[in-house]
Amino acid sequence: MTSNAHSTVILAAGKGTRMKSNLPKVLHEIAGRPMLGHVLANTRFGGKTVLVVGPDMDDVAAYARGVRQDLSVVVQLNQRGTGDAARTALPEIIHEDGVVLVVFGDTPLVRAETLADMADTCRKSGNIVILGFEAKDPAGYGRVVLKDGKVRRIVEHKDATEAERSIRLCFGGPMAVPAGHFGALLGGLTNDNAQGEYYLTDLVALGRGAGLDCICVTCPEADIQGVNSRADLAAAEASLQRRMRQAAMAEGVTFLDPDTVYLSFDTKLGRDVTVGQNVVFGPGCEIADGVLIKAFSHLEGARVSEGAQIGPFARIRPGSEIGRKARIGNFVETKKAKIEEGAKVNHLSYIGDARVGAGANIGAGTITCNYDGYNKFFTDIGAGAFVGSNSSLVAPVKIGDGAYLGSGSVVTKDVSADALAVARGRQMEKPGWAKAFRAQNEDIKKQSSGE
Repeated sequence: MTSNAHSTVILAAGKGTRMKSNLPKVLHEIAGRPMLGHVLANTRFGGKTVLVVGPDMDDVAAYARGVRQDLSVVVQLNQRGTGDAARTALPEIIHEDGVVLVVFGDTPLVRAETLADMADTCRKSGNIVILGFEAKDPAGYGRVVLKDGKVRRIVEHKDATEAERSIRLCFGGPMAVPAGHFGALLGGLTNDNAQGEYYLTDLVALGRGAGLDCICVTCPEADIQGVNSRADLAAAEASLQRRMRQAAMAEGVTFLDPDTVYLSFDTKLGRDVTVGQNVVFGPGCEIADGVLIKAFSHLEGARVSEGAQIGPFARIRPGSEIGRKARIGNFVETKKAKIEEGAKVNHLSYIGDARVGAGANIGAGTITCNYDGYNKFFTDIGAGAFVGSNSSLVAPVKIGDGAYLGSGSVVTKDVSADALAVARGRQMEKPGWAKAFRAQNEDIKKQSSGE
């Protein structure tokens, strides 16, 4: 389809009162991205995009513009149905030719290829195209009424007869309409129905009166599920997670317990990656081939190179770069840290605002003290360095290549390459002190109890 012959209208004016939230419904997240973000990503066909919002929904408009700077935003002042919302977008739409695709901001699982197919079918046939699905339980959905295999009309559940309510082919929401007919058909809408609203679905019957047929493209019910409540949000999250896990496994990823792994919309997993139980990927993760991520680890905004090992119980925070064959072990946290090839941070450590050079070894309990309450400072640990257990590196500080830090050190000054640095109090011993201390306190105890 050509960019100048296609318009997309995204309806996002609904208040979402059943969500019981101060956050607009379409900004609730699924797989680490607002629902509206999924819809925007799945409608990148070029041409004009118009977002319809309700009054006082500046946050929705701001988010959308942050994703797609070229879209237009219009406000539906009086929310009188989906047809009225689409009519609000008319001044921004190219009318001469092409296709107008109408989608909903709260149906984030509709696939981009499905929408593209609808638009192409509309453009080639010159007819209206709707998206339908076979519902297990059609209650509440608009029914697609067929006659001789053709779509005659869509009837909303509240307006349907008993016979029509038995129909299981339901309307999913998206609709593609020839651009040259879109404005005229919207102008013919009336609100003579149970809700007193202007239904977008009435365009089908109006189209027939204008000599247009209607084609129903179908998709799986899981793809079309909308979100009107927190329970719907959880169901949509589960559906998208299943889809993403299946896609990852098809590309060579092993999940030891797939249902316990959570991915983000942009998670990238290489071939022969193995992911343990209860692992969570936040947005911005790129995992290269052959990486092992053990159970109960959490990664966000991180890049992990080929053959590295993470976890178990590791937290890899934004800005972390884990090098080839590096190892990040149990109860280790990294943040804005570059862990170079073959380096090891195996136990109970925090490495933040730092570089750990190739082949370096960070002992258990080591931390980089990178924050003074106002500013962040950098720690540089050279290649092949050995940092003894329970050390504190007070940034800014540099540990030279091959340097050795004694366990329990508090390092506040740079350490030269290949040097030994020990920064701790001198050990002293008083023979018999502990025995005398216990005896003294036992006597005091006896005196206070009157023995």
